[in-house]
Amino acid sequence: MTPRYRRTAARAAVLACVVFVAGCNSLPRPGPSAEEIVASSKRAGGDLNVVLVDGAVAQRAYVDPRFGFSQSFLTLPELRTDAFNAGDSLSVTVWENVDNGLLVGTGQKVANLQEIQVDQRGNIFVPYAGTIRAAGATPDELRELITESLGRATPDPQVEVRRLAGDGATINLIGGVSGQGVYPIEPSTNTLAAMLARAGGVTADPELAIVTVRRRSGSGRIYLQDLYENPANDIALRAGDTIIVEEDQRAFTALGATGAQARVPFPRADISAIDALAEVGGLNGNLSDPTGVFVFRREMASVANRVTGRNDMAEGEPFAYVIDLTSPGGIFIAKDFQIRDDDTIYITEAPFVAWTRVLEATSQTLNFAATLTRLGDRALE
Repeated sequence: MTPRYRRTAARAAVLACVVFVAGCNSLPRPGPSAEEIVASSKRAGGDLNVVLVDGAVAQRAYVDPRFGFSQSFLTLPELRTDAFNAGDSLSVTVWENVDNGLLVGTGQKVANLQEIQVDQRGNIFVPYAGTIRAAGATPDELRELITESLGRATPDPQVEVRRLAGDGATINLIGGVSGQGVYPIEPSTNTLAAMLARAGGVTADPELAIVTVRRRSGSGRIYLQDLYENPANDIALRAGDTIIVEEDQRAFTALGATGAQARVPFPRADISAIDALAEVGGLNGNLSDPTGVFVFRREMASVANRVTGRNDMAEGEPFAYVIDLTSPGGIFIAKDFQIRDDDTIYITEAPFVAWTRVLEATSQTLNFAATLTRLGDRALE
């Protein structure tokens, strides 16, 4: 084989390598292109529902993020804090106006009934008066009930009722407050807001704080901000309530040509696509394609049917919502499109970036090829 032939063969092999690199799709990149995502849509035979977002889609895809208390919580009146509750202990003193009374010994006029406990049904038992409903009654009201019942068996009894201990009108307060603990429900702390203030206030971020109230009849939760803005949410407390304050745990993931790629906690209860992009530093001006902002999520069946105009969409259908920030009104559409928990925001690369990457790889290969050619020429001289 002649030296000239060897040089020609070496150069042809190098050029073939260059052509291979120029046409290769396996160069490093952050993810699929917009064209590849659209190509995986159901219309193209794939499994993904790809939806271009406009004002109507943004409205149909919106889900109210607010929690709320049930009517049973909202309509309960404030607790009578001087009333007895199940678990309370009380004493009853009875004066009788006869020598041989029902409850006293011979020659005595006063009977002391100590440590009477209100049972779980809310009742107490007093000899000769029977079972009497105590829960919900004040000491004065209970005194009148006992006097009336004893009056049937002894003339004109005088009765005194005192609360002893074991006040059942307490709540438990835990979580993101300055002072966790068990607190009595008093006239000044018988509503949710007053009790939170009594505990020193909320230590969690006010825009992220969620307040949950648990009681035997159920539970309810609201954002702390909703308590500030709507007085109706300042519900009356009940004995045994547990109040839990915690921060919102929702988050979204940002990928692709963004200022940062990370899992990002929600900054407040309700955020838009524009808010989410701002949280990660916006689009990367050198890499991103503003026409290819994708929001991936497993959609609820009710929302999926609203968005597509169908009625047969299953729960958890994969959706890719496309936002074109360069379209007329694109910024406003992005401000209206809601980001939800566990969403993934993916920014595709601009087309020129892929070409630049190929050109850089080609340039490096050409430089390498030129070096090989020079070395081959020297070896054959």
